[in-house]
Amino acid sequence: MKMESIPSGGPMMINKLKFWKTSKDNDALEERINALKELPMPKHVAIIMDGNGRWAKKRALPRVAGHHEGMKRVRRITRLASKLGIEVLTLYAFSTENWKRPKNEVEYLMKLPGEFLGTFLPELKEENVRVQMMGYKDVLPEHTLNAVGKAITETQHNNGLILNFALNYGSRDEIVRAVKNIIHDVRAGKLDVKDITEANFSDYLMSHSLRDPDLLIRTSGEIRLSNFMLWQLAYTEFFFSDVLWPDFNEENLVEAIEVYQQRSRRYGGLKSEGEEEE
Repeated sequence: MKMESIPSGGPMMINKLKFWKTSKDNDALEERINALKELPMPKHVAIIMDGNGRWAKKRALPRVAGHHEGMKRVRRITRLASKLGIEVLTLYAFSTENWKRPKNEVEYLMKLPGEFLGTFLPELKEENVRVQMMGYKDVLPEHTLNAVGKAITETQHNNGLILNFALNYGSRDEIVRAVKNIIHDVRAGKLDVKDITEANFSDYLMSHSLRDPDLLIRTSGEIRLSNFMLWQLAYTEFFFSDVLWPDFNEENLVEAIEVYQQRSRRYGGLKSEGEEEE
């Protein structure tokens, strides 16, 4: 039986085709990005980064490999968020419930901020990104606090994208503590009960300096909030993606924002025809 030979230059031709396809895909993505900028952009995007463990399991890798790959996605999504002119990107990095995970996994997660910010901080500074954190610092390891604190200090004068890490954060406890602090201020005469409103209640939350999220994205196909910004998400648009976080890319973020821009945000009221979204 005669075997067909591979034409001369075959591998080179395949590489050229791959390059052509990549270039074409990049051009198409760039067109979609430019189209996004013509419509109202979500000012605050929050992401529940889920699926690192399942990503690793599918590849017969340890769970920490999924977290490491997920960290790379943070860099890419942060870059695009900054390019799009998004004002705040809040990332659910570690919840108060995550302490229940295996000790070696928790220890690795506590090292990630140092690894991530150690390599990415120069770029964040150059791109005018300001790092913030919301969460309980009292039980975080010193090396984690030092890494985050260094990034916060060195970017505090930047006025571009705010990259807000929710680290050791839990929304129910946040709300309970807010209530306790309000009670304390009422008893101390700093606040009258009749003056308590939704607006000044928000002043007692960890996110008090930020606007509420306009868009929440959760990856990996799970459809729940997992104790994340329960008060702040009251009128947020939700986008649930089946993509695991380590596979979530720029095109997936663009898709989420495209869906957001097709929705009508009414905040419980009726939006008149032709009315522009604030």
